[in-house]
Amino acid sequence: MSKAQQNPDWIAPFPPHKIIANVYYVGSKDLASFLITTAQGHILINSNLESSVPMIKKNVESLGFRFGDIKILLISHGHFDHCAGSALIKQLTGAKYMVMEGDVPVVEDGGRSDFQYRSSQAFLFKPAKVDRVLHDGDEVRLGDVVLTAHLTAGHTKGCTTWTLQVHDEGKADNVVIVGSPNVNPGYKLVRNSRYPQIAQDYEHTFQMLKSLPCDVFLGAHGGYYGMTEKFARAGKTPSNPFVDPAGYKDYVADREQAFHAELAKQQSSRP
Repeated sequence: MSKAQQNPDWIAPFPPHKIIANVYYVGSKDLASFLITTAQGHILINSNLESSVPMIKKNVESLGFRFGDIKILLISHGHFDHCAGSALIKQLTGAKYMVMEGDVPVVEDGGRSDFQYRSSQAFLFKPAKVDRVLHDGDEVRLGDVVLTAHLTAGHTKGCTTWTLQVHDEGKADNVVIVGSPNVNPGYKLVRNSRYPQIAQDYEHTFQMLKSLPCDVFLGAHGGYYGMTEKFARAGKTPSNPFVDPAGYKDYVADREQAFHAELAKQQSSRP
């Protein structure tokens, strides 16, 4: 099964669009990629599949920005659907690649040290050299933009939730770009020799996500935050549909409940 066949929405084009202030969507129908613009160049979050790069470039340019002005490349986490295009984007733009410490080995060896998917050829990707190793709470600055990297591990060892504050129509809004709080099929939450602290990391992730102030709820997949539905409503009501603090709280609560249900199930089946 090819990577594209896993989910056709990963490669389906979607209109690039302004979310709020200087934050734009440049991904596919479900693989989210975000462009954050400044007068000193731009930040891209998520390179997606290697085959996604031409689409991302086209989307950036159709919004009126230069793809070559991307100075910093970030990711939500080190799975191929969010970072396989990083080597090519670095090559095309010269962007500095900044990755949370726990995911650095995985992105630099193309997924071969991933705790779950190292043996699956379909999940491997072209390695990319990391230019800056990030840690929990680190700031990434470019121009007047300050992004904060929050370690929200479990889904991967370096899964990262990004936050920034934007000013729109005289109002400050807190933007949260969720890395991933999901427990994938096959994940061992109990007695995981390759990731012994996985359950504790998920617990910490939910504590972190619940502590973050959120006005604008975004995520590594458009499906996390109802992107297609919100995009359809954009411009048709006085309020910005991407401003959704209640949706953020509901999403985090739902994912935390799913995690605890899976953990209880695995604990009860322990020999």
